[in-house]
Amino acid sequence: MGNQRSLVRTLGLGYVIIFVVANIIGSGVYKKIAPMAAELHSSVWILMAWIVGGIITLFGALSNAEVAGLLADTGGDFVYFKKIYNRFFAFLYGWSLFTVIQTATISSLAYVFAQSLNSIVPIPEIFPSLQHFSIGGVFFPFQDFGVKLTAILLILLLTGLNISGLKSGAGTSKAILILVGAGLLVIVVFGLAHVKATPANFMDVRELTNGAVTLSSFYTAMLAAFWAYQGWVSVGFIGGEVKDPKKNIPRGIVIGVFIIIAIYLLVNVTYLSLLPIPQLEQVYNAGNQIAAVEAVRSFWGAGGVLFISLLILVTTLGCTNASILTGARPYYAMARERLFFPGIAKLNSANVPSNSLLWQGIWASVLVLSGTFDQLTDMIIFAVFIFYGATSLGVIILRYKMPDAHRPYKVWGYPVVPIIFILFCIGLFINTVVTRPREAAIGMTLILTGIPVFLYLQRKYGKEEGEIN
Repeated sequence: MGNQRSLVRTLGLGYVIIFVVANIIGSGVYKKIAPMAAELHSSVWILMAWIVGGIITLFGALSNAEVAGLLADTGGDFVYFKKIYNRFFAFLYGWSLFTVIQTATISSLAYVFAQSLNSIVPIPEIFPSLQHFSIGGVFFPFQDFGVKLTAILLILLLTGLNISGLKSGAGTSKAILILVGAGLLVIVVFGLAHVKATPANFMDVRELTNGAVTLSSFYTAMLAAFWAYQGWVSVGFIGGEVKDPKKNIPRGIVIGVFIIIAIYLLVNVTYLSLLPIPQLEQVYNAGNQIAAVEAVRSFWGAGGVLFISLLILVTTLGCTNASILTGARPYYAMARERLFFPGIAKLNSANVPSNSLLWQGIWASVLVLSGTFDQLTDMIIFAVFIFYGATSLGVIILRYKMPDAHRPYKVWGYPVVPIIFILFCIGLFINTVVTRPREAAIGMTLILTGIPVFLYLQRKYGKEEGEIN
């Protein structure tokens, strides 16, 4: 390809854990308890959804860690799918990352950042006369355009930062993560110690047998939980920049997910001790409120609102930055395999895939204009769990295809853990099609647009690369 530059392995286990945690902790820890309350109407069932979501996430992470340990390289699951399945399926995953999974994640996080900034410093409305302009009655690009434009500027600013070099991006994630951890700890300690905290709000186990929660509503509530847990897999994208990746990536994933589960349970117990279910349902129905803000308002008043708004600002800034940093690597890996447009494979003088970062930033900016936060996140979870399930199935396939290969890490509880996760992914897919048909349809459409692109790339570069595996 005439490109002599290569990625440099500079990141140790500590940075891997930072990337895992920084890619996960975003807006979900502040916002998603409200839609869960509206779906389940029970504090005990909400905590159950967080616990089950955490366990299922851990099962997926453990399965992914075995594959990562065996095949770790820049590109993450794109590289794994090429080895497990074939070039077409690997391309379809990478295309899905670009069209919906990773870019919509960046869009969603940047949007919440802009909303939080708006609650501190009101952002002026831009083009108010176009508020009701729509594309097919589905997309309203100029609705809240001032907030959306702020989100787009953030995406482009952080994209520019990461184009300047990996270490500056990684250092930013580390600094922000320390601030976020300290802020969440303050909320938990002061929230649970406050006189308004009522443990009875989340300790009535009779709610488990009240019959009001169905399997479908529990699955739907877990769409919200999984958004909060989403992002752990992104560390595999930077496999080519991690020291001893076959050991450090599996360890980093497992340690990072355990840390997240503990944080989420503590924070959500705090919310539930401060806000009864009816109030959380009101927060959800209001549309423009955030559960974490109302919880802190209940014991700190206006000063607390400023504190939590700033914390959300910093958190979403960190998660947006981490998502931009890691997200561009699979497209770089794809382009090197001639499974994406060749210019994406170029590295700049800082050994960073600058073209990949730039195009990712442009498409993420377009997606900001396309929908609401909850629409984007449900669409992401629907799409990503198709491929999460495929990775876990890959554990079983590789045990047969490569039985003697050295595995630095083997998934605990094999084959039960991967099988449980695969079955859960199938259930989530079916339930989302039934309960969120719009998000499922858009997600599938964006994934399937990859088929003509793949056929075009095969015609253009197929002779050089040979036939599909």
